[in-house]
Amino acid sequence: MKKRVITLATICLAAASALFCAGSIYKTFAAGGKKNAAATQPKKATTTSRTEPVSSEPPIDIGSLSNKKIGWGQGLRFDSQNRPEDAVSAQNKYGHLNADFIDLSGKKTLYLTFDEGYENGYTAKILDVLKEKNVKATFFVTGDYAKSEPELMKRMIAEGHTVGNHTWKHYSMPEKSLDTCRKEISELHDFVKQNYNYEMTVLRPPMGEFSEQTLAVAKEMGYKTMLWSFAYKDWDAKNPGDPTASLNKLNERLHCGAIYLLHAVSPTNAEILGDFIDHATSNGYKFLY
Repeated sequence: MKKRVITLATICLAAASALFCAGSIYKTFAAGGKKNAAATQPKKATTTSRTEPVSSEPPIDIGSLSNKKIGWGQGLRFDSQNRPEDAVSAQNKYGHLNADFIDLSGKKTLYLTFDEGYENGYTAKILDVLKEKNVKATFFVTGDYAKSEPELMKRMIAEGHTVGNHTWKHYSMPEKSLDTCRKEISELHDFVKQNYNYEMTVLRPPMGEFSEQTLAVAKEMGYKTMLWSFAYKDWDAKNPGDPTASLNKLNERLHCGAIYLLHAVSPTNAEILGDFIDHATSNGYKFLY
């Protein structure tokens, strides 16, 4: 009887050992399987990258669009509402490609935008005026500017302004391949995201040169392209315009849905900005950004 008990105990112990070993083998196999399966899954794109399309709309057949270069200017013909006729026409023609030349809502809205290719000592004063007047604006920066002016970049963002993409190297986009265009946008986008924790969503093509294809590329990457319905010769820092004459130009061309392009290198613009904001506000205009 005693011998039988020992035999049964031995059998039970052996069975338990076998079950333990089988369980260990299964766990090892399962873990290895999961590891191998994970290794074969494609990596998800990071949220900072704009190298891949992000639009939820059906993809555009970019190859079917024209790559003819258009050098944008608002023209000298104005309709009964003081709006540049060319801007109205361009908005109707290219608006479906997520491009803005003018706001056609008919409301008294106005967008202040500044191009920032380089710093000439006036952006801080412009920011001071905007803060004093409680007005927000859009600043389009290049790669060089984003790298060399961290304090101004941080101030723009901290004070609630929009920072826009003016591309990494300021190339004429229709003169480059579509892959280069994508890189020009994404390189600056990622740099600003990584260094300033800010995600840009609006683009101004360098020199205002675009094509249907480059507008479509920007849209594909989740960007709105913003051109303008007012600009004047204010980019020559060596020949700044007369403040009185310059202010009159800005005031005379007020129109509903206006997008003003100004250059922050101009001492004149820094000087007259407050007076222009006061004039537009007194005429019922609301500043958007």
